[in-house]
Amino acid sequence: MRPPQVQIDFGTPPGTPLRTSSEFEEIPYPVTHPSYSKTSPNYKHEESLPLHHMNEDTSTRRRVARGPGSSGGFMSGDEHESEMHFDDDDDGKDVYSKLRPARSRVSSGRIHRPPPPPPTSISEFIFQNLEHLPPVIYTLLSCWTRFHKIGHANTVVWDEAHFGKFGSHYLKREFYFDVHPPLGKMLVGLAGLLSGYNGHFEFKSGVVYDENVPYVAMRVMMATFGVALVPLGWYTAVELGMSSWCCHLVALMVLCDVAWLCISRFILLDSMLLFFTFTTVFLLTKFHNQQYQSFSFDWWMWLAFTGISIGCVTSVKWIGLFVTAVVGLYTIEDLWEKFGDLRMTNRDQIRHWAARVLCLIVLPILVYMLSFKLHFMILNHSGPGDSTMSSLFQAHLVGNDFGKNPREIAFGSKITLKGMGWGGGLLHSHVQTYPVGSGQQQITCYHYKDDNNHWTVLPTWEAPEYNPNGELQFLQDGDVIRLQHVPTTRHLHSHTVAAPVTKLNNEVSGYGNSTVGDFHDYWVVEVVDDIKQGTKEHVTKIHSLTTRLRFKHQALGCYLYAANAVLPQWGFKQLEVSCTKENNPEDIHTYWNVESHWNDRLPSGDAKFYSSPFLRDFWHLNVAMMTSNNALVPDPDKEDILASTPTDWPWLRLGLRMCGWGDDQTKYYLLGTPVIWWSGAASLIVSVIVLVVYLLRHQRKYVDMTPQQWDHFLYVGKIAGYGWFLHYMPFFIMGRVTYLHHYLPTLYFSVLMLAHLLDHFIFSARWKESTKRAAFGICAFLIVGNFWWFRGMAWGIDGPINDHWGLLWRKTWNIYNA
Repeated sequence: MRPPQVQIDFGTPPGTPLRTSSEFEEIPYPVTHPSYSKTSPNYKHEESLPLHHMNEDTSTRRRVARGPGSSGGFMSGDEHESEMHFDDDDDGKDVYSKLRPARSRVSSGRIHRPPPPPPTSISEFIFQNLEHLPPVIYTLLSCWTRFHKIGHANTVVWDEAHFGKFGSHYLKREFYFDVHPPLGKMLVGLAGLLSGYNGHFEFKSGVVYDENVPYVAMRVMMATFGVALVPLGWYTAVELGMSSWCCHLVALMVLCDVAWLCISRFILLDSMLLFFTFTTVFLLTKFHNQQYQSFSFDWWMWLAFTGISIGCVTSVKWIGLFVTAVVGLYTIEDLWEKFGDLRMTNRDQIRHWAARVLCLIVLPILVYMLSFKLHFMILNHSGPGDSTMSSLFQAHLVGNDFGKNPREIAFGSKITLKGMGWGGGLLHSHVQTYPVGSGQQQITCYHYKDDNNHWTVLPTWEAPEYNPNGELQFLQDGDVIRLQHVPTTRHLHSHTVAAPVTKLNNEVSGYGNSTVGDFHDYWVVEVVDDIKQGTKEHVTKIHSLTTRLRFKHQALGCYLYAANAVLPQWGFKQLEVSCTKENNPEDIHTYWNVESHWNDRLPSGDAKFYSSPFLRDFWHLNVAMMTSNNALVPDPDKEDILASTPTDWPWLRLGLRMCGWGDDQTKYYLLGTPVIWWSGAASLIVSVIVLVVYLLRHQRKYVDMTPQQWDHFLYVGKIAGYGWFLHYMPFFIMGRVTYLHHYLPTLYFSVLMLAHLLDHFIFSARWKESTKRAAFGICAFLIVGNFWWFRGMAWGIDGPINDHWGLLWRKTWNIYNA
């Protein structure tokens, strides 16, 4: 039997001319070829990391199996980077010149895949949407946890006393004042309206709800925002490119955190704040994943939705500005990268900048302003918060009589004076005296209507005594007057004693009585202008509401001044009134107007004469909110067992009792699931260590990841790390009192960081599937088991608290009664 023939190639014969690439016939591969088709069901290839600087064992260990169903985790490459296009005609050029890179895609976030073809049957539709089955299941579980026993406590719990009452004001259309923007409270009012509530209940803390108050329905509507956190967490993890294992873990952590659960089950703003924080992060990741097709419809849509969400989160609480800062940092880095892209035309550069300004600055501001416009339109009746607004604004409220005040001010008139500085209040006095300085009666600015705001305009001591039956003498520019406090008969007085807070200014006090006084009671009236009459030269008579005045102390030359300096507790946290030595005609804190005016000898005014522009009212209310918010400082003279400091939060040093702690009361304790909070805090420390190690290894020319994988690793780490830092660190520089619930938006970013590290080192690394399943099982067991152990904190604990053993994991928790 002859052996098979063997053909041996000894190379090109000598003298044979070299052949060019154009002499070869190009053979197009079919699109179904397994080596090129991305949609082939059998397609699977092994994408390896660069092998330089690695030995064979290391390079083999670092390879990651990839296929159509892979998750695109951090240890996985970006298959789109290897896509190439071919030209049909080489025009005689070398064949390698035919290779052109595909349209570039972002190398971080979720891998883009084209949508599947339209389904032709129900089974095909179900098969194509199986990826949405887990979040649907988690959402149903979230409904159960949020709604279970939600009406068990029939009393007003914690801050329901505030926000339930604010919702009542919307239903009664009464103007009120609060330190938070209005969107969340309007939604509380809407929940009451949809529930059939008429706004009659006072929402006093700890009081049993009236049988006519649908508090359960209102709680359910508020808890719906908490339900939505779970699917938002899932889809955010998907958009961040995490593995399916970590998507499950993120959803489980959001589902099973007791603090998020507890805060979502009452009539509070926090569930809405968390919802819009989650949506902002989710929409940002959606927009990021559209960066490969700038200015497409989807690109514009997700960018605009991100801006709308920013407007909503800041319209619920100003803490929403922290997640706005996260979007801002992302945008700055994104535009900086585009600025360095020399292939991008100047026109596209301008379009990118204009799109960000329009959608991420202008649009959020419009949403924020719209919430205030609706706030003003709904609350058109006089209410408890009138005095925080300008006098002109109040004149248009139904039930307010400012518009009927006599217009022209005369000697003998009883008036109230409104400080026109942003956040200014009403000139006020009370029988309490200064514990420092002169020891005379206190003069302050107060933001609420009170008889202690009433003053009478009188002539000097040397002038003829005021005769209520004599000829009317109208107040004019340059007149010297006394202002007598009606309830106490003290006079507005100043002297060379330093003011209690603003030490450079003179103290203003109440001195004397109806028969005792001196020349330090004299004030010169200076007209600034009049909103209706115009400049000072055109002001013939001083009018209530519209004329802006300054009061100059005749003896000292200083001006009556009310900025936003807050007095200590002995001054009831009211605003300081002093006499500034600086004569600055543009200083609005020296401007005053007559607000209320009573004089039986003068005719009533007409409300149609007055108008207040929206932008002025919008700015005025925001400054008043900021001023009041800054006044919420810890009181050293009182012990607040509910307050905590930022250092207490990440490691759960303290919880928060949300209600009474009697044996016959249902008790709620705001405390996070320890394994989630502690592991999340630890992951932030580990992330910094991992980043430093990778940077050191990179400097030593070790190659641990491809550039695309490194970009992805940094992208998710920045979203989580910057988000946590920007939500947490500002509380260290805030002067206001802080509580545990302030950390709840921050917690979300530590959850994302924990999932990021687990994905990086376990679920997207080259471990066996059995190892990944075991790791997931351990994590899920710890999360669910920990939640189940502490579930009573959110669902309510009945009976003596000391009978429920095993809850005191830290000695600093004030769960048990001593």
